[in-house]
Amino acid sequence: MSQQDTRVNAYILKSADFARPILEHLRDLVHKACPEAAETIKWGMPFFTCNEQLLCSFAAFKAHCSFTFWKGAHMDDPDNIFRKRGENGMGQLGKITSLKDLPSDKIFIKYLKTAAKLSTASTPPAAQKTTPGKKELEVPDWLLSAIKKNKKAWTTFDAFSYSNKKEYVEWITSAKTAATRDNRLTDALAWMAEGKIRNWKYVK
Repeated sequence: MSQQDTRVNAYILKSADFARPILEHLRDLVHKACPEAAETIKWGMPFFTCNEQLLCSFAAFKAHCSFTFWKGAHMDDPDNIFRKRGENGMGQLGKITSLKDLPSDKIFIKYLKTAAKLSTASTPPAAQKTTPGKKELEVPDWLLSAIKKNKKAWTTFDAFSYSNKKEYVEWITSAKTAATRDNRLTDALAWMAEGKIRNWKYVK
């Protein structure tokens, strides 16, 4: 049976008026597609897990909502519902401002079921490949959001060179377990808040 978390209830209630029906609808669809899904809060956002593995998440901002499939980089997009992340955007569905911005329930549930199967697969969450010739690092949406929530860490990360950003991103996303990933993220945020690069211990 679906497992709800009262912290998610509180998150939705604190969200802007326009966001509440969107978040409630997304929540209902997740549980409809994945009856075994459980809820939790990670990095300040509601997350859903399937068989104790991260499945997806949503978030509400001042003027839009977002929805992220944890392993979205490994998912096919037969119905073309995924959008490229724009400036300050996150999640495969882009900036969601109303229920009209969402795909049909039938299509969305199909994608959720695919995501549930992937959640227990061995493929790790990954950033999308960069366009050849462009030295632009794609950071997974969940990681980008976590860094932005720490203002000092974000200031450092945003000013980093491509290689310094890449070292942190690859170190965190290459973790084989959620526990290791969380520990690495905690350390990374603390180090970046202090203005440190990933391998600061080896700098003389």
